[in-house]
Amino acid sequence: MTNETIESRAATGPAATADETRYWDHARSLLAVDDGGDANIASLLAGRHVTDGRGGDVAIRFIAKRTNERTVTTYADLAEQSGRLARALRELGVERGDTVALLAGRAAPLYVAALGAWRAGGVVCPLFAAFGPGPIRQRLELGDAKVLITDSVSYRRKIQSWRSELTRLSHVVLVDDPESAQDASTVSMSQLIAASSVLDDPAPTHADDPAILHFTSGTTGTPKGALHVHGAAVAHVATALDVFSLGADDVYWCTADPGWVTGTSYGIIAPLAIGATMIVDEGDFDAERWYSTIERERVTVLYTAPTAIRMLMRAGEDLPRQHDLSSLRLVASVGEPLSAEAVRWGSDALGLSIRDSWWQTETGAIMIATPSGSDVRPGSMGRPVAGVTAGLLACDDEGVLSHRDGHVVEVDDPDRIGMIALRPGWPSMFRDYLGAHERYRAAFEDGWYLSGDLARRDADGWYWFVGRADDVIKTAGHLIGPFEVESVLNEHPDVVASGVYGMPDPIAGNVIHAEVVLRAGVDADESTMSSVMAHARRHLGSAVAPRSIIAVPSLPYTRSGKVMRRVLRARALGIDEGDTSTLEPATGSEPARPDDHETRSETS
Repeated sequence: MTNETIESRAATGPAATADETRYWDHARSLLAVDDGGDANIASLLAGRHVTDGRGGDVAIRFIAKRTNERTVTTYADLAEQSGRLARALRELGVERGDTVALLAGRAAPLYVAALGAWRAGGVVCPLFAAFGPGPIRQRLELGDAKVLITDSVSYRRKIQSWRSELTRLSHVVLVDDPESAQDASTVSMSQLIAASSVLDDPAPTHADDPAILHFTSGTTGTPKGALHVHGAAVAHVATALDVFSLGADDVYWCTADPGWVTGTSYGIIAPLAIGATMIVDEGDFDAERWYSTIERERVTVLYTAPTAIRMLMRAGEDLPRQHDLSSLRLVASVGEPLSAEAVRWGSDALGLSIRDSWWQTETGAIMIATPSGSDVRPGSMGRPVAGVTAGLLACDDEGVLSHRDGHVVEVDDPDRIGMIALRPGWPSMFRDYLGAHERYRAAFEDGWYLSGDLARRDADGWYWFVGRADDVIKTAGHLIGPFEVESVLNEHPDVVASGVYGMPDPIAGNVIHAEVVLRAGVDADESTMSSVMAHARRHLGSAVAPRSIIAVPSLPYTRSGKVMRRVLRARALGIDEGDTSTLEPATGSEPARPDDHETRSETS
C-alpha cells in the first residue's frame, strides 16, 4: 500500500477558511506537525512525551476481565515496548506501507502492537474481535495484510484452519503464548519484544502517508476499506480538546472496542497524543462494574455509546447513587442518535447532561458535537466543530440529491430536512476506499462530501438527526425519521427497545409500523399495547405515530447496537434478506456488547 493509492486532494472543495485553518493549526502546534510535513503517529503518542520529560506519567491503566487486576503502563514503557516491537516487525519484513492487522479486543498488548506497527511504517488495520472467520478472512484479503497480531484463542478458533491459504500473510504474531495455539506459522509477541532492541527512529512517514485502514462493518455488501493518514492525528487531538476539553491531567475512558474507528481515533490516538491517562477495561458491560470503575479510577471523561447508556438507564437510578461519581466532569456519546430521554437521565442520575457527537468512519474524527463549554440541547447532535464547514443538501424522498443548473442545492430554511454534507479538507478525512477509487469519488459532489445521513438544522445552527437517507419514511406527505418515533416509544416505562419501519400503503404511500420489546415480566396484553399506542399518539400525533405496534421477543441488531430496520421491514414483507449471520450478532433485547460501537452510519 503506497502513497499512490492516496488521492489526498481528490474532490476537494473551496480552500479552507481562516477559522478552519486556525482550528487545526492549534493541534498541529501542540504535536509539532507541519501541514503536509513529516509525521509518524507512534512518535506523537509516546516518544514525544518521553522527550518532554513525562515518560513516567501513566499512559494506560488496564483492568483484567476476570480478576479485575490493574496493570499500569507508563509513556516510557509504551515507547520502549513499541520501539522494540517495531524493530522486530521490520526484521519480519514489514516495510513502509505494509498492512498490519490487529485482532485482539481490549487486550493490553494490542496498544503496544498498534504503536509498534505505526513506528515500523505499517498501516494498522483494526479488526473487531467478535467477528467470525468469514469477516476476518475477507478483511485480511481485502487489506492485503502482511502480518496479523492476534490472541491464541481467536487464532485457533477462527484463523488456523485457513491461514495457509493466505499467501500474502507472512506472519501471525500472538499476544499470548499458550503452546496449544502455536504452530510453525506463529510467533510470540512477548518473545519478539524481549529479543529486540529499540528501533532508533520511527519510519520516515509523511503526514499524508497511509496509516490506518478502517473497514466498515459490511452488513450491506462488501466492506469498504477507508484509508486514513498519519496527519489524521491532528483532527483527533483538535476535536478531543474542543469537545472533551481533554488534558494531560484527565483520566479518560473510551468504552469502544479498538476494532472500530471510535476505539482507534478516541480510544488510542487522541488521549495518548494529549498525554492523558487511559482506562482500558477488558471486561464485558456490567452496570455495577462500570460505576465501580468510574469511582475507583476517578474517571473524569467518559466516551461511550447510546446502547450502553440505555443499559445503564435500565439498571435504575439507585445504582449510581451508591457510588461516588463526583470525578466525572463530562460524558459524551457516539454511535447512533442520543435521545432526549437519555440526556435528561444523565442529568438526573449522573449530574451531567450527556453530549452527543456525530461522525463517520470516513470522516475519521468528530464533525458535529456539543462543545464542552456549551449547554446541551436534548436530542440535538450539536453544531459543526470550528474546523469543519457543514451544510444540508436538498434531496428527494429516496435520498437522491436535488440539482439546479447542474449543481446540488443547499438547504437554507430552518428545520427543513436535508443530507448532511461537509466541505473536504479536514486532516482526518479519508483519502480513498481501498481498491474502490470510483466508489470514493462518488462520495463527493460539487465540492461536498456526501454523508448519506439526513438531518434538520434549527435557526441557531444546531443539527438534529433524522435518519439514513434510505431509512426515512414518507407517509401521507410527511417525512418521518424512525429514530424520532423509536425515541418516544422507548420512553414508555414498559418498553425496553423498539424498531420502526414503513410498510406500503395504497393511500398514504407508506404507513409506520413498530415492533417493541417489553420489559421482563410485562405481558403483551391488550391493556399494555393500548397504553403504548396511546403514549405514541399523545407524544407524536396521529400523523407520525405508528399505525400498528406489535410486541416481539427480540430485535435484530448490528454489531454496533443499531436496530436493523431493513431486516424488520423485509421480515414483515416476507422477503428473504439472506444469510448475514457471520456479520451480525444473534438477535436479542440488546446487542451482546454495547461498548463495541461504531460511528453513526457505518452499518447503515
